[in-house]
Amino acid sequence: MLVGSVAGMACMTALAESSARPWMNTSLSPDQRATLVLKAMNQDEKFRLIRADFGQPSDGRAMPAGALNSAAYVPALARLGLPVLQETDAGLGVAKADKSGGATSLPSGLATAASFDPQIAYAGGAMIGSEARKKGFNVMLVGGVDLERDPRNGRNFEYAGEDALLAGTIAGNAVRGVQDQKVIATVKHYAVNALETGRNTLSSQIDEPAARDADLLAFEIAIGIGHPGSVMCAYNRYNAIYACENDWLLNSVLKGDWSYPGYVMSDWGAVHSAGKSALAGLDQESAGEVFDPKVFFDQPLRAAIAAGEVPQSRVDDMVRRILRSMFAEGIIDHPAKAAPIDFAADGAVAQKAEEAGAVLLRNQHELLPLSPLLKSIAVIGGHADKGVLSGGGSSVVYPPAGNAVPGLPPDGWPGPRVYQPSAPMAAIERRLPGKVQFNDGRDMAAAAQLAAHAEVAVVFVEQWDAESFDRPDMTLADNQDALVAAVAKANPHTIVVLENNGPVRMPWLDQTGAVLEAWYPGAGGGEAIARLLFGEAAPSGRLPMTWPKDESQLPRPQIPGAGLASIGMPPQGQPADTVDYRIEGADVGYRWFQKKHIEPLFPFGYGLSYTRFGYDRLQAKWADGKLVVAFDVSNLGSRDGTDVPQIYITLPGENHTRRLAGWRRVTLKEGATQHVEITADPWILAAFNGQQKNWQRPAGSYRVQLGHSATSFDGETSVELPAASFSVRRSRASP
Repeated sequence: MLVGSVAGMACMTALAESSARPWMNTSLSPDQRATLVLKAMNQDEKFRLIRADFGQPSDGRAMPAGALNSAAYVPALARLGLPVLQETDAGLGVAKADKSGGATSLPSGLATAASFDPQIAYAGGAMIGSEARKKGFNVMLVGGVDLERDPRNGRNFEYAGEDALLAGTIAGNAVRGVQDQKVIATVKHYAVNALETGRNTLSSQIDEPAARDADLLAFEIAIGIGHPGSVMCAYNRYNAIYACENDWLLNSVLKGDWSYPGYVMSDWGAVHSAGKSALAGLDQESAGEVFDPKVFFDQPLRAAIAAGEVPQSRVDDMVRRILRSMFAEGIIDHPAKAAPIDFAADGAVAQKAEEAGAVLLRNQHELLPLSPLLKSIAVIGGHADKGVLSGGGSSVVYPPAGNAVPGLPPDGWPGPRVYQPSAPMAAIERRLPGKVQFNDGRDMAAAAQLAAHAEVAVVFVEQWDAESFDRPDMTLADNQDALVAAVAKANPHTIVVLENNGPVRMPWLDQTGAVLEAWYPGAGGGEAIARLLFGEAAPSGRLPMTWPKDESQLPRPQIPGAGLASIGMPPQGQPADTVDYRIEGADVGYRWFQKKHIEPLFPFGYGLSYTRFGYDRLQAKWADGKLVVAFDVSNLGSRDGTDVPQIYITLPGENHTRRLAGWRRVTLKEGATQHVEITADPWILAAFNGQQKNWQRPAGSYRVQLGHSATSFDGETSVELPAASFSVRRSRASP
């Protein structure tokens, strides 16, 4: 009787709440619910929602009451039953969590992209989204999708490479993973935010067809797959107009052409106006009281409304979009609550991503995998006895056990340098107990001597990069090139493991036995590297960018003003006012190298394994409006392994370069063969026409190449396709 009474009272309470707050009716659509809340809001409540305060103490300001010492915070609107918005960086894990027990770091975004595996991206997103939620956050600033146009960009490690289809697919699936945990995710930084030097004023100059075919296409794909609740507009200017007040980017393309229903939040310090930004499509100002000249989306915007410069309907639309995402992603119906985190299980997710994304660049005479019967091994450099390196800036994730190598420069932003306490040396020692010796690499002669007396030498090379600066060149810091050369001279069985942001010069490459690109390896990095070196995991990563020999092969060999004085790399000159991406246009990365007939050090899509794969019976067929490419993949070696066959397509005509149109990860036992079918992405079969303002698929013969990389092919055919044109108002579901 008592149970029935309690249940009845709960039901009556729910009915009363539903009557008082009709937007709490979960049978209504997110749009309907947002509209109902909007009608009940007063102006102060609306203005409270369209600005987020900095969520941590800064410049003498106390941390806002209720904030979680993180990126941003919007207090709850209790009268309406709307929860607090707690926002956290970033795409590799819950940042700034050192005061709340730490968090699990994924490996570099480039490692996830190198896996060419949407499931790996989704699993990583789900893991970090789950940790965010368990720490009380409901907005995560994940989803970096800016294309790599320069390997020296300090923030490349947060992104997903140079190809629009790959980057958009990987970022979109990561976003989907986060949001399935009832956390709003973003995609960022919209748009063409490809350099950090002078990022607050730099203007990215690019023509519309090139942007539509490359950088914007990556965002369109990511948004189509991930359906993020928010898009973050960038610091830079886009064709001279700041991205966060760029009407064409925000209103015409994002909200118009792509029918994006969510909200646009600013980057921290990216707002320059009130009325202009609001009219251009910005919906929420982020931490303006700390990072912007003033809080534009408060009194200045109220004044613009009073003066008739901005209609009230625009503010209502801003609020409605934010509310819609809150309902759509479940953060109102399923409030975030503190809960225990299984760091061991989450670390396994990070480790799996690293194992799938590390790229074997060189393996002479099958030096790898290492034998468990080795009698001695020298481990040299890179703080390999302590942990693995992370990139710096807002995305850095503090591990639960703390920074494994504290105290390295820089003392302030964008530091500190953080090392995940997953030591490769310890993982190697577990496989070769009593047979491993370490040298930190500072004394080159001592390191070479140690290497000379070991069967194998493993040199860990590191390059710390971070948000807010770019490197002026591709040279390794701290005389590490000389260290590698000295060790390789002393021992021809030298393996180099790179922990870095991306491509670097390799003057020592031909003297080494093997090279493994480990990126920033994440929370399980040490164990993952050891498993790869000993063949317990099969290398299967493929480069998500082209690896130039040096800066002379790039569209822009110099970056004016690049560098960071606090790490001994003082900038030379002032940052440029503009960067001309019209030089390469849509031909980013491997397409630039193809167009200019340049041979890189390693091509896009390249990666070795411990076995060999061959392709056969290539066919391409156009049917039912789809291009399907079929072939057989065979494991020709004596070990199990994973391959990533890639389909490249060249449109008819003289001005087109080949483009990645699809791929598949295939795991095969030794000697096994599998039949594979890949449907080419329909948007790669079309190009944007700048005069007619639409997408066009020309009639004619399409070249289809089946590749191990963007330059190595094992089969080619052609197929006739009919002409077609598509409106810019398109969706991924209806090409």
